[in-house]
Amino acid sequence: MAYRAIPGVTAGARTDLPILLPFDVAAHAPPELGFSRWLGALPLWAPLALLALWPALAAAQGGYGTADAFAALLRWIPFLLESGFLFNVIISLFAMLIGTLIGVMLGLGQVSRTGVVRRFAWFFTQLFRNSPWLVILFIVLLALPFEIRVFGLVIQIPAWMKAVFGLSLPVMANISEIVRGAIQSAPTAQWEAAEALGFSRHQTLWQIILPQVFRRMIPPWMNWYAILTMATPLCSLLGVGEIITLSRQAMEAENNQPELLVPFYGFALVCFFLYCYPIARLTIRLERRYAVKL
Repeated sequence: MAYRAIPGVTAGARTDLPILLPFDVAAHAPPELGFSRWLGALPLWAPLALLALWPALAAAQGGYGTADAFAALLRWIPFLLESGFLFNVIISLFAMLIGTLIGVMLGLGQVSRTGVVRRFAWFFTQLFRNSPWLVILFIVLLALPFEIRVFGLVIQIPAWMKAVFGLSLPVMANISEIVRGAIQSAPTAQWEAAEALGFSRHQTLWQIILPQVFRRMIPPWMNWYAILTMATPLCSLLGVGEIITLSRQAMEAENNQPELLVPFYGFALVCFFLYCYPIARLTIRLERRYAVKL
């Protein structure tokens, strides 16, 4: 029986590959797989260093650096101060004025002998004292009309006036608590002595109690003014043209470069700090001066 010759086994090899050699994976790997192998072979610190340097590399490729961002800020500083931060201060002053006037009345109402007045003042104090400021601002924005017609005369209500009224509500509630707490902190002997001398409750409150506790109200009142001032950037969500809104507009005018975020918002932070920090220090000083000496 004749057997057929098998090249490379029973007969001479016809090619230089008489048998199938093992496939060399590393030598024939596609370019993408080769990059993955190279990336996987890197130490752990190498990707972290690359991520840390990525913003700098992107800034170098974009041609817009930190120096350009601060130069843009210097051009916009007069506009941000005059039309932006000054408006924040104006909003805080009007809101504090309205909140103080109404808050004093609510505080006096909380110590009234008339049950209806006392419960009414307590309810509104607790309602606005325990509500988020941003929610109050949105409710005021949607509830108040944009214009009022009085005898054919159209009176426009701008957004900043709504913001002033919205911010004054939580301030009003906290001022009410300050007034109530200050009045109730007066020793009961003062009330008893005034009653023994024939003073009415109204005379006792306005001529004896309030003059004594007025100085105790000043430090917390100033503290709440500082808090209110720092809360005025919330008005930017209502479209009010204050410093945060104008900072965004300035960055848009500079083509929204990412490098502008830290300088512009950092400048707003510095403005609020320089305005509120002296108030906080003065508050601490007055608090020590008018503290009750036992």
